[in-house]
Amino acid sequence: MTRAPGHSDRVLVLLLVTLIVGGAAMFTSAAFGLIARGGLNTSSVFISHLGLGVGLGLVGMFITASIDYTVWRKYAPYFFILTLLVTVLVFVPHVGMLHGGGHRWILISRLSFQPSELLKLSSIILASSYCVMMRDKIKTLQFGLGGLCAILAGPGLILLMQPDLGTLGVICVSVIAIFLVAGARFSHLLLLFVVAVCMIATLAFFKPYVRDRIETFLHPTQGQQAQSYQLKQSLIAIGSGSVIGRGFGQGIQKFTYLPEPMGDSIFAVLGEELGFVGTVVLVLLFLAFALRGYSVSIRAGDPFGVYLGTGITTYFIFEAFVNISAMLGIAPLTGIPLTFISQGGSAMLVSLTSAGILLRVSRIKRIR
Repeated sequence: MTRAPGHSDRVLVLLLVTLIVGGAAMFTSAAFGLIARGGLNTSSVFISHLGLGVGLGLVGMFITASIDYTVWRKYAPYFFILTLLVTVLVFVPHVGMLHGGGHRWILISRLSFQPSELLKLSSIILASSYCVMMRDKIKTLQFGLGGLCAILAGPGLILLMQPDLGTLGVICVSVIAIFLVAGARFSHLLLLFVVAVCMIATLAFFKPYVRDRIETFLHPTQGQQAQSYQLKQSLIAIGSGSVIGRGFGQGIQKFTYLPEPMGDSIFAVLGEELGFVGTVVLVLLFLAFALRGYSVSIRAGDPFGVYLGTGITTYFIFEAFVNISAMLGIAPLTGIPLTFISQGGSAMLVSLTSAGILLRVSRIKRIR
């Protein structure tokens, strides 16, 4: 079996461009709603997201799409350790920034960066590299479940301290997907799932913010001015969009009551302005992206490409559907962004850079 280079998968490129352009349009519409409240400076909003996030992200995507993805395997441990150390900097006074009760950002001059976004990518690369090395031992308890726990231990400890359970969930699901494809025993992963549920239950007992989010999910009608407020306003916005929506840019909730219209709640803005039709189209786009991403990953030129593509695709799709589910009230609110659409310069930068690696994976196919 040999590896044959070619062009990036055209269908994957088309889906990615559609999501990026459509996302930029929805972000612009949502941004004007928040700017109209008088809480934001127009230039800073667009420079941060469209300029730094999308602009630098596209540069990163073109760079990673031009680099042989096998290079990442060589530097996987160093990249992982570096991102762990950078993520720890959020706890350093005058370097890390406390916002919304969490230590999640590093403040550089007037720009903030969320290093845990890089931790998603480095964890995926490390897990892919590990599974290649331990491919013959991945079914054993020591190198299968043991290796998985070892990879997740560092991110888990740091992200629980921040706290950032949403990002931790993305990392865990992406890494587990890689181990599944590599042939890890399902019983081992099921055991890890049981342990994770017990840990969440323990956190809910000791950490009020975790308990509040779970209670909001189970009892959304309670606490109208507290934790359930965002969910209620999201459902109002989506419901008022009806079948075809109020029209692009014509949403009302973004001007008044909807929290984080450019961030976590941007799906609600889309639902109000583009209606049921628009939300279904978005969901179908992400489904198509998932199917194509997994398809090109399975046909990659080597096991590392298979695992790397699987992890990155899972990272994108899990983020997207958890965000959408939370806005519809069928999953707890986590703060996870809507991939390629929500506000977040660091999230967009890392997502697009990761997309470049996936495009590179799609260029190399197996031939017999």
